[in-house]
Amino acid sequence: MKKRNLKFQELSQFFILVAILVFVNIIASSFFFRIDLTEDKRFSISEASKNILKEIQSPVYVEVYLEGEFPAGFERLQKSIKETLEEFRNYSNNNIEYSFINPGAAPDVKTRNNVYQQLTKSGLQPTNLTVKEGAEQVQKIIFPGAIIRVKGKEIPVQLLKGNQASSPAERLNQSVEGVEFELANGIKMASQNGGNRIAILSGHGEITDKRIQDLGLSLNQYYNAQSVDLTKVNDLTGYDIAIMIKPTKGFSEFDKFKLDQFIVKGGKAIFLYDGIKAELDSIKPDGSLAFPYQTNLEDLLFRFGVRVNADLLLDMNSGAIPLVVGYVGDKPETRLVPWRFYPILNAFGNHPIVKNMDALYTRFVSTLDTSVSPHIRKTPLVLSSKYSRIVTSPVRLSFNEARLNPQPEQYKLSYLPVAYLLEGKFVSLYQNRMVPESSQQIGFKEVDKPSKIVVVGDGDFARNDTNKAGDYFATGYDRYLGATFANKDFIMNCISYLLDENGVILAKNKTIALRPLELPRIANEKTLWQILNVAGPVLLILFFGLGRLFLRNRKYQLT
Repeated sequence: MKKRNLKFQELSQFFILVAILVFVNIIASSFFFRIDLTEDKRFSISEASKNILKEIQSPVYVEVYLEGEFPAGFERLQKSIKETLEEFRNYSNNNIEYSFINPGAAPDVKTRNNVYQQLTKSGLQPTNLTVKEGAEQVQKIIFPGAIIRVKGKEIPVQLLKGNQASSPAERLNQSVEGVEFELANGIKMASQNGGNRIAILSGHGEITDKRIQDLGLSLNQYYNAQSVDLTKVNDLTGYDIAIMIKPTKGFSEFDKFKLDQFIVKGGKAIFLYDGIKAELDSIKPDGSLAFPYQTNLEDLLFRFGVRVNADLLLDMNSGAIPLVVGYVGDKPETRLVPWRFYPILNAFGNHPIVKNMDALYTRFVSTLDTSVSPHIRKTPLVLSSKYSRIVTSPVRLSFNEARLNPQPEQYKLSYLPVAYLLEGKFVSLYQNRMVPESSQQIGFKEVDKPSKIVVVGDGDFARNDTNKAGDYFATGYDRYLGATFANKDFIMNCISYLLDENGVILAKNKTIALRPLELPRIANEKTLWQILNVAGPVLLILFFGLGRLFLRNRKYQLT
């Protein structure tokens, strides 16, 4: 009788446990939630990303071209993308559909090459990957990116990011950290209709047309960008951001007043601004003198909190130009030599805009100083290297600078700022001053809404080169080095932040600690850990079974 009661009691407990589990599953299916117990919250997504996903009304299709056999680092990136997309699917009410595709799985070489060309044309960048097949090391072309499609609109998303100066493991970790931002931002851009309005300013000798064609196409892929001649409009009402790329002519007071009021009233702006008038093709064989531009914007920027210095930065980390270095017989010998007036900048401030940013390419860049401007927060974004120097106006430009070996004692300056983010309520330059004529058309405010501006001391920062046929290269591409730098990424990140400082760009703040294995310890303890991994689970199950058997026998013996 006692044994029957015990058996009935055990069965009752079993059914109660099953009922509890069923009830918990029903509740869990009705109320979605996640608990991330990791130290760095690697499986959590930001509130901004959640809000974007909750607002999705149409199906979003994500094709990720990262399928197949990869080394451990790329497998980790692949896994992170899958986990992020699965989270996105849950928060989007299942409006996210995704698939992983192996572009190298085509049945023949011709078909595979056509797939590669189509992906490149779509905006994805290929990467050469060395993989081990048997005993051999082989080169493999992969496309670590995705195409996001919403209602016929396509957005390419590059998922292998990070700083190329970092180790391969660190760069892959940076890419993992950026997966949420890249995917969420791509979904946001693909889902929005029309987008924010951006004015690319002209009328004062700015860079326009084919020289910024690559940037213009990228902007119109995500936003509504238009060229706006500031001299022909009364104001910039209706635009969210104004971008000024290398003004070379003087501004009238009225044009300056338009900019002033646009920013004071809450408009955002990006200034790519040269401090010195310097061009490579204007340097004479015996050298040339370069003087500051006179744009009449200096006092406006100074009032807002920053000054573009009348100097040029030289850096030991720089680009190169072809120069004649001698003669072989009667033929000139041309080589690529470092041109320290073209700094390659790879030091950044602490801000989401430049988190895990790759190196930037600059031409005749000037340093920045800040001025006293109450209530304006100033954040340095881009800095020179540890070994740099400046030359002040008037600057003598000579190709001998490239031919001569640099003197280390001259390059003692470190981490000079060349780009700043300014945030706050800007006070008008025309406070307690006579406003220009025709200002009544705009309406004058001394202080109004909070705003944000970015100032970069290089007007050529957004420029793309062209070939003789008129075809354009990517923004930040240097034909001599054969490398594409992250200039466009920087500008796009700036725009994303300026438009929504609490938006999805904050996902770039995610930090995942890289915990590499100790290779010498692994080699010494390899056998021990193999035994523990294989035999450990078996022994645990065996001990658990024996313990449970002992307790059951003892229980029944007592009864």
